[in-house]
Amino acid sequence: MKLFDLTGKVALVTGGNGGIGLAMSKAMGEAGAKIIIAGRNEEKNTQSIKILNSQNIECKSFQVDVVDENSCNKLIENVISNFGKLNILVNNAGTNIRKRPEEYELDEWKGIIDTNLISMFTCSKASFKHFKDANGGKIINIGSMHSLFGAPLGSAYSASKGGVVQLTKSLANAWAKDNVQVNAVLPGYIDTSLTRQARIDIPELQSRVEERTPVGRWGEPDDLGGIAVFLSSEGSNYITGTAIPVDGGYSING
Repeated sequence: MKLFDLTGKVALVTGGNGGIGLAMSKAMGEAGAKIIIAGRNEEKNTQSIKILNSQNIECKSFQVDVVDENSCNKLIENVISNFGKLNILVNNAGTNIRKRPEEYELDEWKGIIDTNLISMFTCSKASFKHFKDANGGKIINIGSMHSLFGAPLGSAYSASKGGVVQLTKSLANAWAKDNVQVNAVLPGYIDTSLTRQARIDIPELQSRVEERTPVGRWGEPDDLGGIAVFLSSEGSNYITGTAIPVDGGYSING
């Protein structure tokens, strides 16, 4: 058995049309998996498929609104209809609005929780039956450094990402007997469109992160590829309910 070979596996990545999601998709595709990109922006979906096709990765995209339960259910139905099975779910879709706590409108707060946390439950629940029928599956939930730390301009984001860790533990506990492993990945400060805007909003953030991170740099989306392959593979069959930082040592530097 090749521990990290994903040949024949089908992987669904929400929010997979850019940043960390696309990097994970590429890595899993290079390991042999068939990739389904799910995102709200159809133009970005199409561009991501072109990138994966250029690397000879078998892939397809579907439009989805992860805050809509019916849309999530339809997504899983489309995956099964087109590929016949689902082996790996990466819950990556996420959003943020940077404001002080007292400045949020309640609809803004709820929107962040719906996208970052409730969508993970909805997609995981819709996928579980197919994992159970297949005698196993893998779920990777994307948390954040803010699963561990609070942020004065991101209380809703931090609350949602803290919830991701607890949801991960609960699903892992509930579904272990069905051979479904559920783990979370906690990216550090990664150079994506979301963090580029953060560096505009908080000009000192760039240097603060570089100074605190032991490896001395911001992460790149491709830095998340290896953990995606590992947690999707047979090599992680005895690992479940964990939350693994991929942060260049940021979270251990006191």
